[in-house]
Amino acid sequence: MKRFLALVAVAGVFAASSAFAYDGQKCKEAGNCWEPKPGYPAKIEGSKYDPKHDPAELNKQEQAIKAMDERNAKRLANAKATGNFVFDVK
Repeated sequence: MKRFLALVAVAGVFAASSAFAYDGQKCKEAGNCWEPKPGYPAKIEGSKYDPKHDPAELNKQEQAIKAMDERNAKRLANAKATGNFVFDVK
């Protein structure tokens, strides 16, 4: 039992001393502490980390918002003309 307690104490001291030795951050300024992993390229474009997004996929949300705005404009125009709001205006 004494040997076990001694090992736990030594492990605790080792963990505490190694925790104070390196904090894992090299901050350029306050709040800007991002640091790339070793081997991470300075320029992402063209590397294996490049996500290569499809422009059509990125454009889907913009197209959906434009279609929503057009539908809302039709609904409001119909509501002003008739005085009654109808959700499904075609």
